[in-house]
Amino acid sequence: MGRRLLGAAVSLLVASVLIFIGTSVLPGNAASVVLGRGATPAAVQKLEQQMHLNKPLTTQYTNWLGGFVHGDLGDSSIGLAQGQKHAPVWALISDPVKNSLILALITALFMIPLSLGLGALAAVYAGRPADHAISIMSLAAIALPEFVIGSLLVGVFFVWLDVLPPVAIIPPGQSPLSDPTKLILPVATLLLASLAAGIRMVRAGMVETLQAEYVMAARLNGLSERWVLWRYAMRNALAPSVQVLAQNLQWLIGGIIITETVFAYPGLGSLLVTAVGNRDLGVVQSVAMLIAVVYVMLNLVADLIVLLLVPKLREPA
Repeated sequence: MGRRLLGAAVSLLVASVLIFIGTSVLPGNAASVVLGRGATPAAVQKLEQQMHLNKPLTTQYTNWLGGFVHGDLGDSSIGLAQGQKHAPVWALISDPVKNSLILALITALFMIPLSLGLGALAAVYAGRPADHAISIMSLAAIALPEFVIGSLLVGVFFVWLDVLPPVAIIPPGQSPLSDPTKLILPVATLLLASLAAGIRMVRAGMVETLQAEYVMAARLNGLSERWVLWRYAMRNALAPSVQVLAQNLQWLIGGIIITETVFAYPGLGSLLVTAVGNRDLGVVQSVAMLIAVVYVMLNLVADLIVLLLVPKLREPA
């Protein structure tokens, strides 16, 4: 596990370098872009000092990364340009982080059991109508991007049936859970776009496991089919599926950016799109780094689950 932790740390370090370089090499002066064309040279110079753009890139990077490690995400360029002495990024992104976390957790709570259940169902009835139906629906869902799925759902449930709101606008300071109907279409969009890979992997693992000798032996010993499926087949089929489910969750974080934009949901995705347009470097760097941390942590958790499911993969003490 030590090697995995080291690999995670190196991955995050590389990600931080790429994020910083990617935001630093954009054409144009960031302070000038934030202030607009009518800004005076004195105002631009003042904002450059507040944004530390007058320092060498290596100093800017080490200051930013050191602050991030200690929980200081720096200041928002937009806030500084509006005359604020301090415009902490944390204060700006705290509500969007909570909103995105709620959306991701609700989607994951449905996605994981549905992937396992539908994948196992397709495997048990392999080659039968139930298997064909699940496979066709999975292929159709994976072929459509989030904005298409979201638009189709809006067309059906708002334009045609008029039972659900087409946007998920949440007033500032209010929890998305205060009106759950606004979450239905965004969650459904993310679910439909993320289920397919998990279902297919679980199905493939279950089909292979159900043909194994120890499963046949368990059946011959008179064990019930339900016990054989969940005690023997599912556990061994889960190990190769865990990584795919983790990748689905990682992909879910990326899909949230598009889905939040489609439904005007006030989360990290919408904030990131706005910050990129406004050239708000502090927000863009911090949000991108937070997403990278989530990606790496999901990989670590997936590795740990695989080690628990397959003891022979555990490293010797």
